[in-house]
Amino acid sequence: MESSRESAETPLESLHAVQMSVSYGTPVLDGNATDAAWSKTEWLPLDQSWIGNPPPAADFSGKYKLLWDENNLYVLAEITDDTLMDGHEDGLLKYWDDDCLEIFVDEDASGGIHQFSYNAFAYHIALDGKVVDIRPDSVPAYFDDHCTTRRITNGKISTWEVAVKIFDGNQYSDQPGEENISKMLRKGKKMGFALAYCDNDRSPERENFIGSVPVEGPDKNRGWIDAGIFGLLTLD
Repeated sequence: MESSRESAETPLESLHAVQMSVSYGTPVLDGNATDAAWSKTEWLPLDQSWIGNPPPAADFSGKYKLLWDENNLYVLAEITDDTLMDGHEDGLLKYWDDDCLEIFVDEDASGGIHQFSYNAFAYHIALDGKVVDIRPDSVPAYFDDHCTTRRITNGKISTWEVAVKIFDGNQYSDQPGEENISKMLRKGKKMGFALAYCDNDRSPERENFIGSVPVEGPDKNRGWIDAGIFGLLTLD
């Protein structure tokens, strides 16, 4: 997997400052980073402060890898965090203020606003593996069938392994009885993507929100609203 910030060559690429190629592979989803499939990819940093000042390494550090196959985009994240916080019994209440991994996906890399639409998804994955995003009616809901997660924590290090199904947001429906079928992925497909981590060290609100891509301007917490800040993935 390679990352670049070179000048755009196509209209689609011009929407995304960060561009990455993702290798093909199917890891065993067990919360371990030792799978042979992951050995072909390089770690990428999770080090952009979207909320709060950059935390010291003793408090937080993060890195991640990506793979894909026909059925899923795979995310491997290694998070070093001195405190894991899950303070809200109701998983749909202030879920962003607990420790969680957040995966942003824009299936067609079109960018644009997605706060109350399925133009893109912002999956908040809690420590218990529950997955939350906001529906078009502005109500948070569970999307557990979109992401399958395995997490192992040893000391301060948590290894997250996630299989993410990719859905066409333009065709996605909340109507009862309607089935949403995930996309089959293929080489050369381009998608918008970003990764982030909500870090709370036992405060009423998260102290830090650390992302994978730089965001211009004073308000950097825009990933849940604007898919234009995502990076661009090309499946290799």
